[in-house]
Amino acid sequence: MSRPAVVKALWGAAALVLVAGCSSGGTEDRPGAAPPTSASASATAPASPSGSATAPAGGRVAVTGTLTEGLKSPWGLAELPGGDLLVSSRDERTITKVDGRTGAKTSLGEVPGVVPGGEGGLMGLAVRDGWVYAYLTAASDNRIVRMRYGGAEGDRLGVPQPVLTGIPKGTVHNGGRIAFGPDRMLYAGTGETGRTGLAQDRESLGGKILRMTPEGRPAPGNPFPGSVVYSYGHRNVQGIAWDDQGRLWAAEFGQNTWDELNLVEPGKNYGWPEAEGRAGKAGFVDPVAQWPTSEASPSGIAYAQGAIWMAGLRGERLWRVPLSGAERSGDPQAFLSEEYGRLRTVLAGGGGRLWLVTSETDGRGTPGPGDDRILRLEVS
Repeated sequence: MSRPAVVKALWGAAALVLVAGCSSGGTEDRPGAAPPTSASASATAPASPSGSATAPAGGRVAVTGTLTEGLKSPWGLAELPGGDLLVSSRDERTITKVDGRTGAKTSLGEVPGVVPGGEGGLMGLAVRDGWVYAYLTAASDNRIVRMRYGGAEGDRLGVPQPVLTGIPKGTVHNGGRIAFGPDRMLYAGTGETGRTGLAQDRESLGGKILRMTPEGRPAPGNPFPGSVVYSYGHRNVQGIAWDDQGRLWAAEFGQNTWDELNLVEPGKNYGWPEAEGRAGKAGFVDPVAQWPTSEASPSGIAYAQGAIWMAGLRGERLWRVPLSGAERSGDPQAFLSEEYGRLRTVLAGGGGRLWLVTSETDGRGTPGPGDDRILRLEVS
């Protein structure tokens, strides 16, 4: 029986409860259903009814296998030189190395100072110049640290060194995605922790996209002198990626109505809490694409083959948004709907390859045998 059939047969009544989006109660998503029995799938999909009237530029996804499984609350994913992967466990506070060919796992141990709770814990990862960077929830704040890895350290992480502290923390909306951009600066997506006013407060690090040097200082050319704030008016950013022309894209959770994919420009205001989705209000940037919260609850994104690929938690699907420059070239398309459960992180692996991380063991899914896993995808 396919996953959609299982959902209809066993969870029909429960599905009525899940109609509400990311409510004013603040959670980033809602529980999903059981995982599939199949380890591979391919699909094409029609355009989402929530998109524009333009015709989709056709895309295709093939799940070519499972790299590894048995991960607990996986969140961040980063590729090491040579092709192996690092994956963080939000709740276990650990980082694991996964062999990029065989899927063999090597524990690198716990990261000191992580205080998991709610949507917080050990989240985004990035790798640069012998350092592993991590976005984590500490006792008093969310922060970014870095740890030496490799060389004399071997398969061990060095002592965490603070890069940026003082990011607001909460039970919900902690953001957590970090990545190095084409300019070699470090970017971070943060959340407003349920305190909506932080998003419009340029003195706060909450509800922002931040840009900094690898040491945590405001990056040269930032829009607000002496500040790491790059853009503001965000609710909860958990997806950041760059296209082949160096443009920055970000996905964020809406509240009750619209999740968003935004083209991010320095100093711009993305509207929250005054606007959710396309509002057409002066002074705010409208999203390039939007979805009902039941169809997305977006976390990680990646760019490959002329499109943004967006992992959906509550939506339990992988979205493709075809691009032409700074605009969409067609409607968003949904793939793998309800086949692998909640999807947390997607990472480009070069060419048409993607790594996709499921998220059934984070307390909101329905984990089955093998959860959670990293899947190999080929996309076009």
